[in-house]
Amino acid sequence: MTRVSRFSLLVLCLACLLPALARADGFIIIHDPPPPVPGHFTFAPLEVAFHHVTVDINDQVATTSVDQEFYNPNARQLEGTYLFPLPEGSHIDKFSMDVNGTMMDAELLPADKARAIYEEIVRKQRDPALLEYVGRDAFKVRIFPIEPNSRKHVKITYTQLLKNDTGLTEFTYPLNTEKFSARPLKDVSIKINLNCQLPLKNVYSPSHNCEIRRDGDRKAIIGYEDRNVRPDTDFKLIFSQDPKEIGINLLTYRTGSDDGYFLLMASPGNTTKSEKAQPKDITFVLDTSGSMAGAKMEQAKKALNFCLQNLNETDRFDVIRFSTETEPLFEKLVPASKDNVAKATGFVKDLKPIGATAIDEAMKKALAYPQDPNRPYVIIFLTDGRPTIGETREDNIVANIQKIAGNIRIFAFGIGTDVNTHLLDRVAEGTRAFSTYVLPEEDLEVKLSSFYTKIKEPVLSNVQVAFTGDGIKTSQIYPNSMPDLFKGQMLFVFGRYNGHGAGAVNVTGTLAGEKKSFAADVKFTDNDAKNAFIPRLWATRRVGWLLDEIRLRGESKELKDEVVRLAREHGIVTPYTAYLIIEDERRRGVPVAAQNFRELSSDSSVAGRARDYYNSAKDEAHDEAKRAGRQAVTNSSSLNDLKTGLNEQQSQRGGEALAKAPAAQPVDALGAAGGASGPNPSLRLPGSLGASAATQPFGYRSAQNYAQQVKVVNGRAFYQNNETWTDSTIQSKQDSKRVEIKFGSDEYFALLKKYPFVAQWMSLGSNVDVLLDDTVYSVK
Repeated sequence: MTRVSRFSLLVLCLACLLPALARADGFIIIHDPPPPVPGHFTFAPLEVAFHHVTVDINDQVATTSVDQEFYNPNARQLEGTYLFPLPEGSHIDKFSMDVNGTMMDAELLPADKARAIYEEIVRKQRDPALLEYVGRDAFKVRIFPIEPNSRKHVKITYTQLLKNDTGLTEFTYPLNTEKFSARPLKDVSIKINLNCQLPLKNVYSPSHNCEIRRDGDRKAIIGYEDRNVRPDTDFKLIFSQDPKEIGINLLTYRTGSDDGYFLLMASPGNTTKSEKAQPKDITFVLDTSGSMAGAKMEQAKKALNFCLQNLNETDRFDVIRFSTETEPLFEKLVPASKDNVAKATGFVKDLKPIGATAIDEAMKKALAYPQDPNRPYVIIFLTDGRPTIGETREDNIVANIQKIAGNIRIFAFGIGTDVNTHLLDRVAEGTRAFSTYVLPEEDLEVKLSSFYTKIKEPVLSNVQVAFTGDGIKTSQIYPNSMPDLFKGQMLFVFGRYNGHGAGAVNVTGTLAGEKKSFAADVKFTDNDAKNAFIPRLWATRRVGWLLDEIRLRGESKELKDEVVRLAREHGIVTPYTAYLIIEDERRRGVPVAAQNFRELSSDSSVAGRARDYYNSAKDEAHDEAKRAGRQAVTNSSSLNDLKTGLNEQQSQRGGEALAKAPAAQPVDALGAAGGASGPNPSLRLPGSLGASAATQPFGYRSAQNYAQQVKVVNGRAFYQNNETWTDSTIQSKQDSKRVEIKFGSDEYFALLKKYPFVAQWMSLGSNVDVLLDDTVYSVK
């Protein structure tokens, strides 16, 4: 039996010995679980078949309706208790569970009684997972009988008054279901209907990838759904109401004496003072060289047709096709009249793929049109190849563009994998835009039409952000150059700050040729640990930027050291960072017991893939031949995802996984080689190692799921090796004294009462090493 097979079986056995709990937002605790059957695993906990949540938020009043179903896969009748940890300030409106025709009575427990129940379960079943709910009220219902191979349907409705802090309102739903679930949830969804009296501005989930669809200026629908997953993060939604033209809000996080972290959000909402969209100029530049033949050309035509049909009547535009030579349709920017759009549609329809790739000439032609300071100018550039005729040197092409680009934005779409990723990335980034890559198995029409819908109506261009305040200094701000602001979209700015107290933020930009300024009073806090998601999201963006510097301009010791420090401290696990962490710990001679990736470093196959990923990105800086191909596209896309990550789900659930693919062939988030697949390919995120949580059969993790062996809890990263979760900060104080505490002992609970915030860390498992002050507490 192989090492991986033995280890997988061990994990599977351990999973089946875990407590008899099934969790969603609510969970069922089984009394007197069945004895083990000879030749079989001891006990299969209840499964959650589905979990649907609908929330109606009216200003600050939220009514949450939960619909979930549990399944008993066992061949005997069971008895249990249903517990639902309630969010702060909420009360139950309605509960229904029909057991053999009888509606079960429910009891509301205050936080102290709920805690006693949680601690009793922890003692009896060696299950620390409930500690994360300490401090919450709970809803309790006895359930009997739970018939064999039967289903139990539960419905709950509760209402809560949401708090408003510094202009922001936050809604939280307890969605943590990962621990000890018998199977991944087959179906989980959250739908929020948001209605406000004042205009909605910033609407943001720092925890999950959500679809946010605005309905006018006072309503929005927020949707999240997934299948075959074990959610391990509570769902959060933050929103603001503001009658001003641009809504501006600041969130901060700061503990101890180190610099703080901030997140600035700015949004025009879904309306502007003018009923008409701001006029813009736009040129579509399409590669029609011979390599575009087939599906690529057909998709490009459909995508361009969508854009043409959605031009605003005040827009001006042109279409340029290029191959060996460049051919503009109108030779100038013309109004988006019905006749002109019809001509452009016919022009695109008749395009034929033939010839070479004259990128430099096409760019010069598009940039040569006179710029009107009253109108934003956008170029959408589509190509599937590298320059092969005319000027072909990357540096010269970039320099030619920079000379004449001015305030023009060039959004680059690389089609396929035979593109020079450095060229497209540098062109886009240098004009305050971005690049996107469409793999052979992906649909260009879908990506381009989605992008164009977002930039259809510009509100503010040439955006600048400035902070003021006595003694307050901001630094390491991302993005480095502010993007333009569009209707219905949001500007996100992450950074560090020193000092504290009252301050102001000023967002300036150009609207119809006129400089506009929008200001808001803000507060930089001195000690506030509420928004613990900010440091990790800031660090994710900085790590992405540092790795991209290595990819584009070459490796240095300073860049590598900072990547390692930030990745370790904030639990950012990608193929690139995992390799650097392993290399760094070997170089420094870190004792094995304190290493973060002990299992990964001894797994030569996966560790080798991580090394190859990092080396492939590093080598691009000095080897132009490696700037094209599938791996180059993977590197560019993955690092761009890191640089633009907006929620915890993106930081936790990987993208280019390495579980089962050869080193030279990237795989997607679900471990399948060659592109998006699985139940939700839209959730492809920055690179991780190992199979995704969705593919794990039992327990905490599968043998190679190293990305899931990192958890960030209350701002601190923990790494799992074997059954022990190790605090990443221990490495910084290796001379600390060590105190061993028996799990579930009086000393264990005394420590939890002395340090209440430790409960979140201890909920990771029954084997945890954590640093408190100058002492490492080792729970066994």
